[in-house]
Formats: sequence, C-alpha cells, structure tokens
Amino acid sequence: MIKRAALPLALAGLAFVHVGPGATWLATARRRLPRLAGAGRDDHVALTFDDGPDPRSTPFFLDELGRLGCRATFFVLGEMLERHPEVGRRIVAEGHEMAVHGWRHTNALVTRPGAVTSEMGRTADLVRSFTGVRPVWYRPPYGVLSAEALVATRLHRLRPVLCTVSGQDWTASATPESVMARLRPGLGGGATVVLHDTDHTSAAGCWRSALGALPEVVGQCRRAGLRVGPLRDHEVGSGRGDVRMS
Repeated sequence: MIKRAALPLALAGLAFVHVGPGATWLATARRRLPRLAGAGRDDHVALTFDDGPDPRSTPFFLDELGRLGCRATFFVLGEMLERHPEVGRRIVAEGHEMAVHGWRHTNALVTRPGAVTSEMGRTADLVRSFTGVRPVWYRPPYGVLSAEALVATRLHRLRPVLCTVSGQDWTASATPESVMARLRPGLGGGATVVLHDTDHTSAAGCWRSALGALPEVVGQCRRAGLRVGPLRDHEVGSGRGDVRMS
C-alpha cells in the first residue's frame, strides 16, 4: 500500500520540479526575486521589447527611439530574426541590445523535453551572428520558466530576466492610455519595462498601443531624473530591490 501511494507522490514531485519555476510570472513571486525580475540601479529604467523583429512594426519603434535619443533591449524570436534579417541588422546598427526570447513563442511547460534547450541555443547562435558577441539575456515566452529552461540558461551562458512592470499591450482593447496607466505606478528607479514591438503573437495591431505610449514612458522617467536604456546598462541586482512590481 505504501509503495503504491509513493508512486503518485513521486510523480507529483517530478511535476513540481518541472513546473515550479513557472510561478515566476506571478507578481508576488517576482517581488521576492528582484534580480530575476530585472530590478537594477536606482537611477535607471530598462526598456525592453519582446517578440520581434517584425518589418511591419519594429521600424516604427526604431524611428521613435531614435527621435527620443533612447536605446533599448530587443528580446527576439529566432524564427522572426531568421525571417527578417534586415530589421535585425538595423536594431544592431542603431546601438540597441539584442537578447533571446526563444525560437518560437511557446510555453516552456508544454514543449517536448530538449526543445527549450536546443531552440534557446539556436536563437543565441543566430543573435551572435548579428551582433558579434554572445547574448547575455533570456526572457521566456509568457514569462514562464521551467526547470529545463533554467538549466539551459546555464548551458548557453544566458541570464534569465523577466520584468518589474508590463504595459499589457498585447490585447485587442489596449490603447496608449491603458498601457501608460498600467506602467505609470511602476516607472521608478530600477524598473525593467516590457512592451511588444509586434503583434506576431498577440492581437492584430496591438503594437500601436505600445508605440503610442512610448514617448510618455520615456518622458515620465526623464522628468523624474531617471535614465532610460537597455539592460546592459541596468546593472541588474545592484539596486535596493524594492522597485514596485506589477
């Protein structure tokens, strides 16, 4: 009887080991792990974009960032970078940082064993071919980490990072005003902001909400005396770690 009962418990334990890191997308979990959330130096805000590059939308973000005199970190999908190398080259040429978001936008908890590891490495190699250096950062699709993903980041010498504040700009109902309302409380020193420069994995046209909010995002930070830039300048883990997370 004890042996029969032990098997389900063992299986449940293995499942928890695999799924447990996935809880990091929850704000309460991220609040307890400020380094993983991307909390950085107190005079800086890290600006990041996910899911591109996309020739239909990413150039508009690059234009606006150029106008604002601001650089950012682009977490690219390998399939999008392979498909649109010209946009990737422009990201690098204009001084932005390129990081790994996976090959496809798939949830690490439901992929076959080994897929996350191989696709992470494939994307990192592709990013390196564009930038000339090994990428530093990995952000999992949906912000969900698995045990395999954590092991894979060590194998590929990447640092996992999520965000401290999200504009929730991926929905059909998102507007520049709604994005800004979501971001405003969390735009303090040490924050890592995530927006999306494409609708590749979300509601059609939703990227316009992030683009419309971008000038005010940068403006609010600068009015508060904060610098805005990529994760490479953020010194993740150096701040007090009390940045508001949402």
